[in-house]
Amino acid sequence: MNRRLFVLMPLLAASLFAFQFTNQKKSKSRDPNVRNVEGVVSLEDGAPAVGAVVQLKNLKSLQVKSFITQDGGKYQFQNLSTHTDYELKADYKEFASPTRSLTIFDTRLDAVVNLKLEPKKAEEKKSDDKK
Repeated sequence: MNRRLFVLMPLLAASLFAFQFTNQKKSKSRDPNVRNVEGVVSLEDGAPAVGAVVQLKNLKSLQVKSFITQDGGKYQFQNLSTHTDYELKADYKEFASPTRSLTIFDTRLDAVVNLKLEPKKAEEKKSDDKK
């Protein structure tokens, strides 16, 4: 009797262990038509720009969405179409970032686009003063 119990116990433990992994909920696959973009806006010296305005321009509809950076200069835009090109840029006081693109050829569903601020050029300052 003890021998049978000695043989059955490891088999029982192994079957319970296998059942535990097969009984887990399967995670829902992600929609490949939807993506997110996030990043950090930083000043020339690398310090985060808290309060910078990041603009995301949809190049199909020309709609522009804005996000004001949070702690650490972080921003994010969610639920973007993978079938649309976008432009990103940031403004902060007398600084602006170069425009960066997020195109349909970028297949990342969670893209990271960091923006580095530079001093605005004279013509940019004049157009901002007119607004």
